[in-house]
Amino acid sequence: MNAEGKTVALVVAGGSGSRSGGDMPKQYRLLAGKSVLGHTIDHLRHPGIDAVQMVVAAGHRQSYEESVASYPLPAPVIGGQTRQQSVRNGLEHLAAEGGVARVLIHDAARPFLPATVIDRLLRALEERPGAVPVLPVADSLASASHTLGDTVQRQGLVRVQTPQAFDFASILSAHRSWSGLPDCGDDAQVARAAGFEVATVEGDSRLEKLTYASDFALAELRLAGRMTSRTGMGLDVHAFTPGDHLWLGGVRIAHDRSLDGHSDADVVLHAVTDALLGAIGDGDIGVHFPPSDPQWRDAASSAFLSHAFARVTQRGGAIDHIDVTIICEAPRIGPHRDAMRANIAGLLGLPIGRISIKATTTERLGFTGRGEGIAAQAVATVRLPEES
Repeated sequence: MNAEGKTVALVVAGGSGSRSGGDMPKQYRLLAGKSVLGHTIDHLRHPGIDAVQMVVAAGHRQSYEESVASYPLPAPVIGGQTRQQSVRNGLEHLAAEGGVARVLIHDAARPFLPATVIDRLLRALEERPGAVPVLPVADSLASASHTLGDTVQRQGLVRVQTPQAFDFASILSAHRSWSGLPDCGDDAQVARAAGFEVATVEGDSRLEKLTYASDFALAELRLAGRMTSRTGMGLDVHAFTPGDHLWLGGVRIAHDRSLDGHSDADVVLHAVTDALLGAIGDGDIGVHFPPSDPQWRDAASSAFLSHAFARVTQRGGAIDHIDVTIICEAPRIGPHRDAMRANIAGLLGLPIGRISIKATTTERLGFTGRGEGIAAQAVATVRLPEES
C-alpha cells in the first residue's frame, strides 16, 4: 500500500453485452479458456495498484462468482441502472471503507491493459486530479444516415479509453454533484463537468473494447499464440456385477448387468476426467475423489468430470478435443454414441463435434473379451497459458 493512501482499481462489470452475441454477458464469456473478467483482473496486477473492487449487475452474482473463483477479491458492489450510477455505487463503497487516495475506473470489457498505460496514468496523477488514456483518430470521419454526409475534421480528436485515473476525493465529489445525462459512460466528462482538469496520456491499441463478435474472434487469435497445447490420457476399468443397467458417458443403458464401483462406475467419464487432470498435471481421479471417502459412494461421475473441467478453466486452459475408446463385448455402443457425446459436450461446454466416442472389442481376448467388465481409454487435448 502507498504510504499516502491506497490506489484502487474499480472495475465496472455490469453490462449485458448484447452486441457481442452469445448467451451470456461478455465479461463472463471465455477467451482462451478464461473469462474476460479473469483476463481483466490479471492485467490489473501492478505494483502501483493496491486493491481491485468489482461492480456487478444485481442479477449477475452467480456468473461473477464462477468467473473469479480463483481470485482473492472482496465481495462485489452491486451496480445501478446506468454505468454512472454503478460507478457512483462503487465510489461510495470505497469511501465508506476509507483510506483510498487514487482510483482507476476501468471497463471489464477492456481486458488487455498494458502495465505501461497504468504507469503513465499514475505519473499524470502526480500533476493533475484526473488522467485518461487516448489514441489519435486515424480514419476519415463523416456524418452519415442512410447515405454518406459531409466529412468531419479529425484534427484534435482522440479516442478515449479506460482505465481513467483520478484523485479519489475529486471524482467522488464530481459524481455526487453530477446532474447531466443519466447514461453518461465517461467518468472524465463527469470530472470535467465538476471543473476538474483531466490530463491525457498515450493509450494502447490492446485496450480496444470487446463489443462485437468479431472483437472476440480477434482476441482469441491474439491469445492463441500464448497458449501451449498439452495432451492427457486416461484409462479406467470396472468389472460387471449383478444389476439391470449401467452408466456410460453419463447415459443410463439398460443391460443384464451393472458395473461395480464405489461411485456409479462410469468408465467413460472416469477416463475423460483422468485425461483432463493429466493434461494439466493435476493428479488423477483418486487424488481428488478417494474411493475410501464415503461421500462419493454411488456418486454420479458427472460431478467428477465437472470438477476436472473447473480445474482446467481455473488454470486458464481451453479444451480442444476429447477422444474416447470404449472396449467391451456388450452392450452395443452405437445406439448410445451420440447421447454420450452430447452429454460430455454439455458438461464441458463444448460443441458436440469436439467429442469423439469409439467402440472396439478385443476379439474375445482378455477380461473384456470374456465379458468380465468394460474398459475405456480417453485422450484430452488442452491448451494452457505458456506460464502454466
